[in-house]
Amino acid sequence: MDLRSIQRPLKERYRSDPEAARITLRATGSQVDSPLSCSVDIGRAIYQAEAHAGVGGSGMAACSGDLLLGALAACAQLTCQMVATAMSIPFERIEVTVEGDLDLRGTLGIAKDVPVGFQAIRVRFDVEAPQATAEQLEALREKTEQYCVVMQTLLNPPPVEIRWS
Repeated sequence: MDLRSIQRPLKERYRSDPEAARITLRATGSQVDSPLSCSVDIGRAIYQAEAHAGVGGSGMAACSGDLLLGALAACAQLTCQMVATAMSIPFERIEVTVEGDLDLRGTLGIAKDVPVGFQAIRVRFDVEAPQATAEQLEALREKTEQYCVVMQTLLNPPPVEIRWS
C-alpha cells in the first residue's frame, strides 16, 4: 500500500485550507433496558456497553474502561502501522497491548481516599521487524508516540466541558 499517495491529497488540502482539517467526532450514549447497560453510537457503529462485573454488570459486554483502553490500543496500533508504512520500515508484525489498573472502591464510593479512574495505564508495543535498523525502530517509537491521538490526549488532556440539560 502506498500510504503517501493516499494521504498526499489530504495533506495538500489541509495545508491550503486549515479549517478543512478540523473535525468533530461524536459518541452518544443511550439507555437500554437496564441501569447497568447502555448503547454507544459513534455514527458509524453502535456498541453495547455495561458496567464492569466488579460494580454489578454481567461481564458479558465491554465496560467503559475497556472501551477507553481499546481506543488507546486501536490508535496506537494503527498509528504504529501507518508510521512504519510511511517510513518504509520493514516489519512482520506489530501488536499493541494496553492494560489499566483501577481500584473499584473509588468507583463504588466506599473509600474516599481511593481515586475514581485509572491509577496506571501501560502500553506495550511488540514489534517484529528483523530487517529494521535500530535507528528505524527508534524513529518508529518516537513518531508513533508523537502522532497517536488517544495517547497524546491522555498524556496532555484537553479541557473537558460538562453541561447538563
